[in-house]
Amino acid sequence: MKHKIALHAALILMAAMPTHAQQINDNNTPLHLMKPAYKVSYGIPTTEEVKATMDRVLGYIDEQTPAVLVDKRTGKEVTAMADIDKDTQLKQGGFRLTSYEWGVTYSGVLAAYEATGDKAYYDYVYKRHHLLAEAAPHFEALHRKHHKIDGNVRRVIDPHALDDAGAVCVSMIKSMLSNKHQELRPLIDNYIDYIINKEYRLTDGTFARIRPQKNTVWLDDMFMGIPAVAYMGKLTGEASYYDEAARQVLLFADKMFVPEKGLFRHGWVEDMDPHPAFFWGRANGWAILTLCEVLDVLPDNHPKRQEILDLLKAHIKGLATLQHHDGFWHQLLDRNDTYLETSATAIYTYCFAHAINRGWIDAKAYGPIVLRGWHAVESAINEQGQVEGVCVGTGMGFDAGFYAYRPVHVMAAHGYGPVIWAGAEVIKLLKEQHPKMNDSAVQFYDEEVKTDKPIFNYDGSIRF
Repeated sequence: MKHKIALHAALILMAAMPTHAQQINDNNTPLHLMKPAYKVSYGIPTTEEVKATMDRVLGYIDEQTPAVLVDKRTGKEVTAMADIDKDTQLKQGGFRLTSYEWGVTYSGVLAAYEATGDKAYYDYVYKRHHLLAEAAPHFEALHRKHHKIDGNVRRVIDPHALDDAGAVCVSMIKSMLSNKHQELRPLIDNYIDYIINKEYRLTDGTFARIRPQKNTVWLDDMFMGIPAVAYMGKLTGEASYYDEAARQVLLFADKMFVPEKGLFRHGWVEDMDPHPAFFWGRANGWAILTLCEVLDVLPDNHPKRQEILDLLKAHIKGLATLQHHDGFWHQLLDRNDTYLETSATAIYTYCFAHAINRGWIDAKAYGPIVLRGWHAVESAINEQGQVEGVCVGTGMGFDAGFYAYRPVHVMAAHGYGPVIWAGAEVIKLLKEQHPKMNDSAVQFYDEEVKTDKPIFNYDGSIRF
């Protein structure tokens, strides 16, 4: 579609140009119809184009994440669960099936199934969740006997951090909510037990870590812990889970959100004075994703819902002003001398689109930002389906150089789930909202507008 629009504009421009050698000027040529030299595509994609991009990524990760058990000594496949022993492990591919990054991927792929109805997306998640659920009791028996087991399975049966637990847990809850016949509840309960009862906390109850300083709050842990608690409320109907999720959101916001910026700092150390604010892109992604996830399941009448919704709107407003003109966001959001980063851009694209589709924010104000973001994300996906421009795993620093020089790599797992999740929500946006091109710009309307054969007024505007 965008190519047809560009061609149409070019034909109008050509038709209006002088027919004899004459200098082009404002009187004889509609210069506003000249084609801009965009570095990244501009316009309204079709749902087919978006899905084709997602399919390419799905094909790549399916190849890179085999749902298979093997004997680590021989490499031979282990097909019977009764044959699992201390030498059995998940077959190693390019990514880890049980990491928090892959928890994000499972959620994104489930969203893609919901948006497209393509069973390939459902099957991808089901096969891996099912394998973990079947194998876990056998590995747990070995673990209880103090055998050293595959580390990728250990984090499922004996999580040591929120990174081990939250993201995969919430993806499993989503799987069960869509198909209650799946036997995932034992794994879910084990994850939730860690999050609620074993994770380190500050004295006020905030999820925290003892690194890199004692009593450090990581913005990442909003996502690594809180959505699973909120979704447990949805799964069980127990209000205490909703209350704890809402309380954690506001505890984090009190320490981490900087209202004058509309952004979250990455880290907060209890005994540090002052509290430095480095606005790392992906960490802000985890924060806004948490707000969307919690609002998706928090009851409409919950007393803290409006406060959390207001926080989401303030964060979206702060982020929107910092989008680069090519659609990306920077590694350090407020420092435009840092590189353009893909995983954060994909997360924001999803969250902005989701907030529009949920009716939380205005499509006219934020819809064009979503489509600019999607074009940026799409441009970062190569022919193999790899996601480029993704910052590798990142600890916490208190100087700009630490963040500015973090490497990027196509095997950084953090980009794959957000890309598919963003695509899924953009497909919903294109189906549910009303974007059109008007005077070469993306506009969103309250209802469907016919612009297939626009009439251009004397000033270049379109008469509908």
